[in-house]
Amino acid sequence: MSWLAVLLIGLALADLTHSVRPVRILPECIGAVGAVLVGLCAGLTEWRDLVALVLIALAVLAWGQTVTSGFAGRIPAWVPLAVLAIPVGLAVGFAGQAGAADGLVGDWLGGTPIPVLQGVDADRALVVAGAFAVQLSTGNVVVRLVLAATDTVNPARHGQVDDPEMQLKGGRLLGPMERVFILGLALAGQVTAASIVVAAKGLLRFPELSSRRDQERIHLLTEYFLVGSFVSWLVALSSLVLLHS
Repeated sequence: MSWLAVLLIGLALADLTHSVRPVRILPECIGAVGAVLVGLCAGLTEWRDLVALVLIALAVLAWGQTVTSGFAGRIPAWVPLAVLAIPVGLAVGFAGQAGAADGLVGDWLGGTPIPVLQGVDADRALVVAGAFAVQLSTGNVVVRLVLAATDTVNPARHGQVDDPEMQLKGGRLLGPMERVFILGLALAGQVTAASIVVAAKGLLRFPELSSRRDQERIHLLTEYFLVGSFVSWLVALSSLVLLHS
């Protein structure tokens, strides 16, 4: 699963960089370079691995460019979702062809004093790191793209007064937090606790949704909340499936 891990880390780096400093083309370049460096540090230096690293870098660049165009309305929102799904699917499908991660990452894991990482192989450590990293910002990007693709929100109105995200504040912070909690609790075998996190979000948002006097606005915000929440949970659950694949 080393190729999948490197891909997830590259995507996460690109989206995290964009959330901090949204400079044109810089985030995806940082993500692509970061993915290649992680792969090389993990000892992925066989010819098949090097070809895969180049393709991963191109996939990260394509993701960043199509996301920008999708949010700007220049291309349909489903296009970047396809750009994401195809390389992830290929990375899973060709996981058996990937070289085993080791190198500097393996050396560090072998000598780490952190108890939870002792005895963990480099492949597993990288894919877990990638899975958690995509929860932080990539998950938010996926949610916004699905909301746009389903016409739940208009990307051109993002950040304006009539944007549902402006009505239900804190979503961009609560989303990553809940996904990290769900993934972490599920990996720890605490599925019941993860379901409590899901239920708690609904209870927290209910007063905001029910306080509106305009029924049309209530329906719009409810649709936004339900679609966004389910997609956000699916991002976390999909990552869990990848970790167990």
